[in-house]
Amino acid sequence: MSVDVDKSAQPPADTPPPQPEPIKAIPVRHYGRWVAAIVVIALVVLLWRAFASGNVNWGAVPQYMFNSDILKGLRNTLLITVLSMIIGVVGGVVLAVMRQSKNPVTSSVAWFYVWFFRGTPVYVQLFLWFNLGLVFQYIDIMPIYKDEWSDFMTPFLCALLGLGLNEAAYMAEICRAGLNAVDEGQTEAAHALGMSHAKTLRRIIIPQAMRVIVPPTGNEVINMLKTSSLVAAVQYYDLLQAAQNIGRDSGVVVEMLILAAAWYLIATTVLSIGQYYLERYYARGSSRQLPPTPLQRVKAKLAGGFNRSAGGVG
Repeated sequence: MSVDVDKSAQPPADTPPPQPEPIKAIPVRHYGRWVAAIVVIALVVLLWRAFASGNVNWGAVPQYMFNSDILKGLRNTLLITVLSMIIGVVGGVVLAVMRQSKNPVTSSVAWFYVWFFRGTPVYVQLFLWFNLGLVFQYIDIMPIYKDEWSDFMTPFLCALLGLGLNEAAYMAEICRAGLNAVDEGQTEAAHALGMSHAKTLRRIIIPQAMRVIVPPTGNEVINMLKTSSLVAAVQYYDLLQAAQNIGRDSGVVVEMLILAAAWYLIATTVLSIGQYYLERYYARGSSRQLPPTPLQRVKAKLAGGFNRSAGGVG
């Protein structure tokens, strides 16, 4: 039995198959985001209204912004921050190397140092250095220096030792983590080439560990800048002390605290920018292509807009 097929009803062989209709994706509505945004905006408005209706002399903030006493306190704050971090970084590297030493004496001393200074508040350490004159009347380093303790332990030196030695304990752990992050094969290869242990650390291990050490160190610098406000307790003239003195004499206590907060924000912003570019510098060996900087993004957008406008004109 044969069946006749109408070939005219069949589609040609070269006709492409029918395409499915495109899927219409309906975006999910995130109502929680809108609620959170409304709540945040409401809180910001309430905070702004509270300060706007408060008895705050806002004109005093720009009036004393560049006051000579404020600038002197700011200079002392930056000075004590930089010097304390130098002591902390150098001491931290030494303590980290001591912690990894096979000598039980040096490793134990380093462990005790880190344990003690990390376990006691920096505020207590500042007062301890400040009041050691009650215990020691003189400082006597036989062939080098001898003087009364009260003349030797000035507020500046007290603040420097209190902040710097405390920071060395934290930097020791940061440096130790960075050194441990370097593969042991790097050390073995350097020793196989005849390099000494000190040269291996200086030329091979530490440069590679910097990629791990730099980010937390940048955070420590910013934290040190803020922690330096505690030195007012040992009579060191810093930014907070200057703001408090002006506020007490002029009757604008809150305004001067706002001014001090503004200067701290400016300083931390500058340090954060420096930390960003320093991290990029040490990340060159780990990333094939670094992400563009904010300035490079702005230039790219400006160049793209210029090219589009030029194409439209043409």
